[in-house]
Amino acid sequence: MGFLNFFSGKNPEDYDLKGDRFAETGAYGKAIVEYERALERLEKTAPWDDGFRQSLNDKIHSSKEALALLHKQSAADMLEAGYHEDAQQYIQLALDLTEDPDLITDLERHKRESEARALEAIQIEESDVEPTEPTELQDDQPPEHEPDDEYFTALIGTLPEEIQDAYLDYGDAFKKGYLALNQGDFKSAAVFLRRALEENPDPQNYIALELATACLNLGEFEEARRLLEEFLQYHPDTLPAYQLLCETFWETRDFDRADSLISALPPELAESVAGFVLHGETLFHAGRYKEAKAFYRECLKNYEWNETIARALAKAHEALNELANARNVYREIMDGCRSCHSRIDPYIKQKYADLSFASGLNTTEVLELYLALVREVPEHKADYYQKISKIYTAQGNKTEARRFELFAEKAKDEIQ
Repeated sequence: MGFLNFFSGKNPEDYDLKGDRFAETGAYGKAIVEYERALERLEKTAPWDDGFRQSLNDKIHSSKEALALLHKQSAADMLEAGYHEDAQQYIQLALDLTEDPDLITDLERHKRESEARALEAIQIEESDVEPTEPTELQDDQPPEHEPDDEYFTALIGTLPEEIQDAYLDYGDAFKKGYLALNQGDFKSAAVFLRRALEENPDPQNYIALELATACLNLGEFEEARRLLEEFLQYHPDTLPAYQLLCETFWETRDFDRADSLISALPPELAESVAGFVLHGETLFHAGRYKEAKAFYRECLKNYEWNETIARALAKAHEALNELANARNVYREIMDGCRSCHSRIDPYIKQKYADLSFASGLNTTEVLELYLALVREVPEHKADYYQKISKIYTAQGNKTEARRFELFAEKAKDEIQ
């Protein structure tokens, strides 16, 4: 997870949406990281939201399976090219990810094949009776296999051009660390990024932010804090560094230092939506929900409408058990999307529908939202069908209630 892509607000739904974008482009490793952070944040902010938790777990599972298949293909390519040790690494990565018994069987077969080929290659090498000088290269000797340059280039493709150039110059240790970071392998990422930092001692480089991200995910908050504070001495206008540093303070419950950091933001950052979110999230993490609510309301009053702020406000209302107010905010978000003809996030639809359903608002509007969610989030259709059935029951339509009850039972059987 690159540092310039890290900032997205601290709502679990923001991480979820970011994960969806990565999954849609095939960046499953980054998607897994975002979904897991969404799940972690959900446990701290809305542990009662079982539906969202299940959705995130399902997405993590499907992304891991998709990434395992990509690793399997990479292993096959490595075997075909004669890179047996590299093939074994990809196979092991796939085995660590998948729960599919058929795929596990297939991977274990490939693993035995790669081990056999590697052993055969060693035996052939040892039987060579005409050694060459160490400085000589055989014409048919394959070049040393480089890190996955194509994947690495694709990952950094959204960064500013000058940052891309810097990342390309940091060397193989950095590439390996960055790839590991984006695949959620934070331990390996930290090892390679520390090596890259030693190889590139310039205190103004950007490696420290990537290493800080790995440290943050490993719970090494003190090192993350040190790296970020040193980095900000040279790059005081880099918003993601403030975000990461706030994250370390939130995790260690050092809210006074988070407040001090936010108070020292450069003016252009302090008056940005991102700066507002940092302040509001600090209040929220400190359990000061009423203050967070008041702050977000003031932001929406004094500045133009912003969905990120509105989502944060709805979350604060939920934390205060002000469910009607939360529902109204989600309704405003949906109305805003309709007015500009943009897609409504299914998560927003579900939050509004679930809060309405829990309040006994068995309206046709809520019913239609659940029908739309069946198409948009089919993995949860059993739950949606069940709620649709109950809405029809409340409306006195026993025929439709029974029909959707049967749909719910069938969907549950399919899941099992």
